[in-house]
Amino acid sequence: MRRAPITAVPGERSTILRMELISGYMLDSSYRHMLNDLTQKTFGFDFEDWVTNGFFEGDYIPYSFEEDGKIVSNVSANRMEFMQNGFLRHYIQIGTVMTDEAYRRRGLAAKLIKHVISEYEGRCDGIYLFGNLNATGFYQKMGFDTENQYRYRVKKGFCSQGKEKSGFRAVKDGGDELRDRYLDLVRNSAPQSSFEQLNRYGLQMFYTAGLDDVYYSDDLDCFIVSDMQGECTVLKSVLCGKRMPLEEILRRMDTGDGGCLLGYVPMEEDMYLCEPEEYDGSDDYRLFYLGEALRSIERDRLYFPELSHA
Repeated sequence: MRRAPITAVPGERSTILRMELISGYMLDSSYRHMLNDLTQKTFGFDFEDWVTNGFFEGDYIPYSFEEDGKIVSNVSANRMEFMQNGFLRHYIQIGTVMTDEAYRRRGLAAKLIKHVISEYEGRCDGIYLFGNLNATGFYQKMGFDTENQYRYRVKKGFCSQGKEKSGFRAVKDGGDELRDRYLDLVRNSAPQSSFEQLNRYGLQMFYTAGLDDVYYSDDLDCFIVSDMQGECTVLKSVLCGKRMPLEEILRRMDTGDGGCLLGYVPMEEDMYLCEPEEYDGSDDYRLFYLGEALRSIERDRLYFPELSHA
């Protein structure tokens, strides 16, 4: 665990001097429980099972202000490794931005974000985050620009095919052997996207450890992660030991009348199946970024994989 000296936020000198800036403590249960208390209060989740079940691998690094045995504000840096249109990119994704209600409006989150930027700027290809729409001004003051992404919708003629008798079956009750096979392919899948997260294991298992939305095709030896958003099927992830054509996946899916959206960018050879849609985050969030390499997200019509969001 790291501790760092801190300076006062203007107007809060007497308060800030009692705090410590701590980071890199996820394997220290006492400090992790403090973080869990704040994530439960703010977002309704915690990291306990994720860490104790072995899914944490060090790429999630919290930076927190601690006072009197309590974490009062946090910003996390997530080391992200992508293969982006054939180029290896190392990004930092900022996430879990939160401040205890009693400590808000003191500039603590802003100070932590600036600290993270100073830690990583120049040591990575770019820094990005997904921020709430009402926080646009807050992030822009720290130098972040905004841009849109592009989601990919499967063309109607390729939806609800169900031509193959052998479809996908739920993995949740499939036994330990099937679960272990899934865990192996989360680490070792052949690339299935032109914007592929390489160090996906920690984040993907954060979302799918319960296996509720994970399905397996016996004849393809292939897993997918899929759920419903309204009446639309969202195919979030494809995992296979070899390159699996998207059309083979769709033949075994019943997407219903609502169609199918991809939660990732398809490979170039699968683009004929899809139509790109500009996506700005709607009313939920905006993509904020620092760094020229990230400017290409909108230009190249890319979309950060849904299971890569910290």
